[in-house]
Amino acid sequence: MSWLNEIRWNRDGLIPVIAQDWKTGRVLMFAYANRTALALSAEKGTAHYWSRSRNKLWHKGEESGHYQRIHEIRMDCDEDVVIYLIEQQGGIACHTGRESCFYRKLQDGEWVVTDDVLKDPKYIYRPHS
Repeated sequence: MSWLNEIRWNRDGLIPVIAQDWKTGRVLMFAYANRTALALSAEKGTAHYWSRSRNKLWHKGEESGHYQRIHEIRMDCDEDVVIYLIEQQGGIACHTGRESCFYRKLQDGEWVVTDDVLKDPKYIYRPHS
């Protein structure tokens, strides 16, 4: 996996990852990946990330069932950002139950919600024990 050595990992050993709908081009979410997450994403064909808040490997969809099937992985010219071109299972990428995490836009000096909740999160996530 020498391709992993071409990436400019940040000081925490992470790289920013943009998840983008492979058909529409809409940006669905942003997260980070470490070497293991990126290697698993390439190997398994589903998106894996590193959760900074939980300090653990995160297989997107493991709790919600909203997996991200990867069609392509691309790296930018500076070798410090990756894009997963994905097919979002269930049409929901955001933990708020929306298609995209980018559901607010700046309008007249205020953040305005532009996307509806597709499914209430209390019906998406399994309770933790």
